[in-house]
Amino acid sequence: MPRVLRAYADGQIFGDAYGAGAPRVLALHGWRRDRSDFRQVLDGLDAVAIDLPGFGASPPPPDAWAASDYAASVAIVLREMASPAVVIGHSFGGRVAVHLAASHPTRVAGVVLAGVPLLRLTKPPAPSIRYRIARQLHQWGVITDARMEARRHRSGSSDYRAASGVMRDVFVRAVNETYEDELREITCPVELVWGSDDTAAPVAVAKRAVELLAHPSLTVLSGAGHLTPITAPRELRAAVDRLLAPKTRRP
Repeated sequence: MPRVLRAYADGQIFGDAYGAGAPRVLALHGWRRDRSDFRQVLDGLDAVAIDLPGFGASPPPPDAWAASDYAASVAIVLREMASPAVVIGHSFGGRVAVHLAASHPTRVAGVVLAGVPLLRLTKPPAPSIRYRIARQLHQWGVITDARMEARRHRSGSSDYRAASGVMRDVFVRAVNETYEDELREITCPVELVWGSDDTAAPVAVAKRAVELLAHPSLTVLSGAGHLTPITAPRELRAAVDRLLAPKTRRP
């Protein structure tokens, strides 16, 4: 099917445009991923899969954006699509999708969320005493920037270690956000498609989100992990099709 790389938002966002008609589906990828994750999901649709700023072909944001800032940027793409559209978000992209749906209710007909860290089920562990001491010594100028960076590198997750510059700051901001308020504000249908073995965003997160949403539907995929756009594209496509169905149903 036709797939064309396009620039959006004055060249700040790049994405693949699928099909020949006005796009009706917008796909948002996860952290350290890119638009290519959705090729099997979007095949045969009029759709757009973008590289979020700082990933793939899209340049990074000017500073440490929150998910709401990403949503404001992506809303420019949404305005170029058929309205209302279906938004599918995986992992980090799902954080952005939630903000889009909450802040642009007339432009979003439905949302598909997959493996999104939407909220915390437990309190995050506090930094170790050694790390807190090192951080204080760094603030006092006793520990150099290089030594403090090495300590952060040892203490951080693989995603943290892989990020640098402004994208590391974006990551730190993202992992400290939760979305209870935004989930309550969403009025459109939301399909949650989750891998039963997802360790990055456990199924318990999806079940809690269902309690906060007005019109949720949860599908748990037995044996699937976190990368559902790659490992379970048919199931994600089925969720998209269910949300598109009312727009194509004939009287």
